[in-house]
Amino acid sequence: MLASVALTAAVAGPKAPRKGHGPAAQAERPGVPRYGMAVYSDLCVNQESGEYGGQRVTLQRFAEVDTVVYEFTAGGLSWPLVAVDVNVDPRGKMIYFTVQPPDEDERTISGEFSPDGETLTLDGGYCQDQSQPMVLAKVKDFGAKAKSCKACPQPKAEPVKPDYKHEAVAPAQG
Repeated sequence: MLASVALTAAVAGPKAPRKGHGPAAQAERPGVPRYGMAVYSDLCVNQESGEYGGQRVTLQRFAEVDTVVYEFTAGGLSWPLVAVDVNVDPRGKMIYFTVQPPDEDERTISGEFSPDGETLTLDGGYCQDQSQPMVLAKVKDFGAKAKSCKACPQPKAEPVKPDYKHEAVAPAQG
């Protein structure tokens, strides 16, 4: 009888917290959390045309697999593209995935999460000279109105090189 009471007390007793788990441990880990869902977006509205610009990445992290739904703009918002070959590194700092837009070649998109997981910076950039990085902020207010798009800076003029003309020179005689 005493043994069964001791066994019951041992089973029903409080559990000691496991190291490396829980909110405190997650706060110590940089990057994107291992489980859950996050939406990163830089969608904006062009004030002149009213068209959307930018991209949105919806990342879902499950125990079995990570998934991504990718949306981009080309005048209007694209149909959501379900990515294949989704890879988030074990530290939650980098991501790459592959999408195939309709009537286009397959492309791989890659980027890096900020240390706090609040932004996703995709490789490449906006504008012709790619001077504006593609930084997508983590969406926290899904009812918020889209921001105004920023115009690309004017391209820098290439320095004018003097146009040298070569004149025929008579061979030296001597």
